Amino acid sequence: MQFAHFFRRALLAAGLGLCLTTAHAQLTAGKDYINLRTPQPTDSSSKVEVLEFFWYGCPHCSNLQPALEAWLKRKPADVEFKHVPAVFQESWVPLTRTYYTLEAMGLVDKLHREVFAALHKQRLQLRDANAIFDWMASKGVDRKKFADTYNSFGVNGRTQRSIELTKKFDISGTPTLAIDGKYLTSPSLTLKADRTIDYERFFQVVDGLIAEARKTKGSK
Repeated sequence: MQFAHFFRRALLAAGLGLCLTTAHAQLTAGKDYINLRTPQPTDSSSKVEVLEFFWYGCPHCSNLQPALEAWLKRKPADVEFKHVPAVFQESWVPLTRTYYTLEAMGLVDKLHREVFAALHKQRLQLRDANAIFDWMASKGVDRKKFADTYNSFGVNGRTQRSIELTKKFDISGTPTLAIDGKYLTSPSLTLKADRTIDYERFFQVVDGLIAEARKTKGSK
C-alpha cells in the first residue's frame, strides 16, 4: 500500500490554510482531509454519499473493517454508504470482481470480512479467478453460479465503473473515504504519536466532513 502521493497532496492542500469548523471537530485541509480538485456528482440529491475505496489485498483496509462496521451501525440516517473496490493495476481486477460478485449474489454481509481474513490471516493466495472460485466453494458457495456471476455482463460493468471512479476521485491509496464527491480522507492522516492509527479521530473527521457536506444539501 502506497500513501506517499496521498501525503504529498495533503501537504500541498495544507498550504491553502483552509479550515472547517463543525460541531464534531475543527478540520484542516491537508492535515485531516483533502479537497477533491474536481468535485464529483453523487447518486443522491438528498443524502450525503460516503464511498469507501478499498482493496481486499490491502492490510490497512482489513484493519479498518471493525471500526468501519461499528461506525456503520451508528451512521446518520441521511448518509448513503457504498464500498468501491479501487483499481490501480490489472492485478487488482480479480478481487474487484470478487466484491461485485458477492454483491450481486447477496453475500457481502456473509463473506466480505471472510475474504479479508483469508488473505491477511490465513495468507491464502486469492489472486486469480480459479483460486477465488475454489475458495468460495470451500465456503459453501455454488462454484458454477459464482463463476458465471463473476464473468457476467453486470459484474464487467461494475468493475469498469470502479476503474473510472478510482481515476475520477484521484485515489492514490487505500483505504480512502470520499465524502459527498467533495472531500477525501484516510486513516493514514490520523496517526497517533506512536504512528498507529487513531480510528476514533478518523471517524470524527468523517462525521465532520459529513456535517459540512450536509450544509450544501439543506439536510438535517
